[in-house]
Amino acid sequence: MKITPTIHAFFWESMTENNCNTYLIDDAKKILIDPGHRHLFDHVERGLSALGLDVGDVDLVLCTHAHPDHLEAVSAFRKAGTLFALHRKDWELVVSMKPFVQAGYGIDARMPAPDFFLEEGTLKVGRRTLQVYHTPGHSPGSVCLYDPDEKVLFTGDLIFKEGLGRTDLPGGNSDQIKQSIRRLQGLDVEYLLSGHGPILSGKREIKENYDFLERYVFSYV
Repeated sequence: MKITPTIHAFFWESMTENNCNTYLIDDAKKILIDPGHRHLFDHVERGLSALGLDVGDVDLVLCTHAHPDHLEAVSAFRKAGTLFALHRKDWELVVSMKPFVQAGYGIDARMPAPDFFLEEGTLKVGRRTLQVYHTPGHSPGSVCLYDPDEKVLFTGDLIFKEGLGRTDLPGGNSDQIKQSIRRLQGLDVEYLLSGHGPILSGKREIKENYDFLERYVFSYV
């Protein structure tokens, strides 16, 4: 699905298997956000193919956090020379769990290490500039990515339509996730693209979603 002239969404719609939404910024440098599970990566390959692209055309993979349904398919880019970035705190989480990742957490222990770490601030990729926000709560190294030119916010598993990410997984924190969500509310956003579920579009719908979380969700987190 084309969201803006340069941003495409490969939505995950299966009700029987868990995987994440994947997003492509199709610019001079092509950026893929959250490639998903390795065994379900054909979902992304089909989306790329429909645009006349393949794995080798992607310059950079960014992961909003290190849960396997967002991270695992980074291994599909190992031979393509694609760069990969993640927040340091979530990579530390992956490393600390290596003794039991296969059986207990589902992350491939052969995951390639990030080429660099995402940090709070400006990330320039080719002619594209993204703002990186460290937004812990769902995981210690969760990030959101904001494109100020397109007014698009990629939230990973921080915010969904009428929901937010789980905080009962390793490294989750209820107070942090609420703080992280609140600090994003002042951004000028036309499209909120989350890791699961439908798109939120238009300032009114996005504001109403923030209000819904404050009124009906935060007290239960």
